[in-house]
Amino acid sequence: MKATELRNKSGEELEKMLKDLKEELFNLRFQHAINQLDNPHKISDTKKEIARVMTVITEKNA
Repeated sequence: MKATELRNKSGEELEKMLKDLKEELFNLRFQHAINQLDNPHKISDTKKEIARVMTVITEKNA
């Protein structure tokens, strides 16, 4: 999801999305550790998505 799309969401939606992404990252790391992850690139994609959401949350709070 692009930052412009994230800016249209409410703060509550962004917080929920951030929580979901962090859970997904935890699960991806766990799968990677036990060699069940098909695409390890998903970990970096999820990290970048978390950074986007956190940036938009910071912008809204400023």
